[in-house]
Amino acid sequence: MAQIAQSKATKLSLLDFKNVSTRTFWITSISFFLCFFSWFGIVPFMPDVVKDLGLTPDQKWNSIILAVSGTVFARLLIGKLCDKYGPRLCYTWLLMLGAIPVILCGLVQTPMQFLICRLFIGFIGASFVITQVHTSLMFAPNIVGTANATSAGWGNLGGGANRLGMPLIAATVVSFGVAEGEAWRYSMVVAGVICFLMGLVYFLFTKDTLQGNFKDLRASGEMVNTKKDQVGFLTVIKDYRTWILFLVYAACFGIELTVYGTMDDYLQNTFQLERVTAGNIVLSFALMNIFARTLGGFFGDRFGKLKGLRGRVLFLSGILAIQGTMLMTFSTTTSIIVGIVFLILFSLSVQMAEGATFSVVPFINKKAIGSVSGVVGAGGNVGAFLAAMLLKSQSAVAEKAAIAANEGLGVEAIKSAQSAASSAAVSSGYFIIGLIVVTTAIVALAIKFSNEDEEVSEENIPNGELATIKIGADN
Repeated sequence: MAQIAQSKATKLSLLDFKNVSTRTFWITSISFFLCFFSWFGIVPFMPDVVKDLGLTPDQKWNSIILAVSGTVFARLLIGKLCDKYGPRLCYTWLLMLGAIPVILCGLVQTPMQFLICRLFIGFIGASFVITQVHTSLMFAPNIVGTANATSAGWGNLGGGANRLGMPLIAATVVSFGVAEGEAWRYSMVVAGVICFLMGLVYFLFTKDTLQGNFKDLRASGEMVNTKKDQVGFLTVIKDYRTWILFLVYAACFGIELTVYGTMDDYLQNTFQLERVTAGNIVLSFALMNIFARTLGGFFGDRFGKLKGLRGRVLFLSGILAIQGTMLMTFSTTTSIIVGIVFLILFSLSVQMAEGATFSVVPFINKKAIGSVSGVVGAGGNVGAFLAAMLLKSQSAVAEKAAIAANEGLGVEAIKSAQSAASSAAVSSGYFIIGLIVVTTAIVALAIKFSNEDEEVSEENIPNGELATIKIGADN
């Protein structure tokens, strides 16, 4: 990213709406929220979709996998585009074009059309990268980890809020005379239209940097595009630290996505919970993003102040190891009370690890924040894809064996055996995943920084100021 004069915010003043950094923080967080809301908006309606379109179990699993697969390629591309064109235009186009498959999802008539829409809807998951780039451009090193983590965490709430919001939209359209079986279609159309309108808001009310938009800064000569200032994507992918963070994000955000997508069934099969009860527990898990991810960024900034960039890495490694341990412990639990305790601890640590990851990312290469964010962000979806494939393969094999072993014993006996087999398979999968996460935490310690990197991390921090979240405007 070409270099421009730096005058970034050193505090996150949440109610100072006259401040460009604060205004950008809110608009990018809300945009990310809406993208996540739409990305997983179909989840509450999957039973209706399966019935309406006649999806097979394999097609249902494939729709989950496709939804996270498309995001991998989009995130890799969008980071470089942010470096070139700026986050404002990238977010505007992503919201407006991403709204199309969301709307079309409500119009599908066949399983294949549904799978294609799920693939392209996944592209709006690239919004995370733009959010991280834009907040990185607005906030100084002492607060950037906190700002990044908070915007991402509050945006991630969209993945939980849709469990309440989409059924409310469906109930509203039903009140206008729409058949209940068709309500999911109208809900997706509404979500897509909202995303499109948010694209207009992003274009009209944000700018790329505190100094102005990339296009205007280049035209005025304030933003220099010399060969010396340009950093190629090849340079970014040659940096081993980028790929370690890729693995780290796969081990935290990727696992959160997979656990979030499979936990409903696991709780029902393992602890015999009702569907609504299991759904509410998972919703609570998602709602912890209100504060948990922020804590990860906050403590990343604090450790950065105490021990420099190495401190950020040490905290990231530690919280990642805790996350893996909590998941392994949860997977072996047979008591619902104990299970919920460890699920809460897992939820807290995985979201803190995500925040801590992006308290490190802005310091890998200050001239290519977008490209680094894109690669690391893509790691999250690669992790989700691989984890989902692991759980699908184990669960499918176990369920088929259970069905074959209980053939002829009646529907209820087969269903019970299938449920128990799925529970055992997913439990084993969670334990394996937790072990991989702990291993990744050890690998993270290999991230090193030069003296020059340490100097960059101390820029724009008046009087050694620490990260501060301020409710209200500065007087």
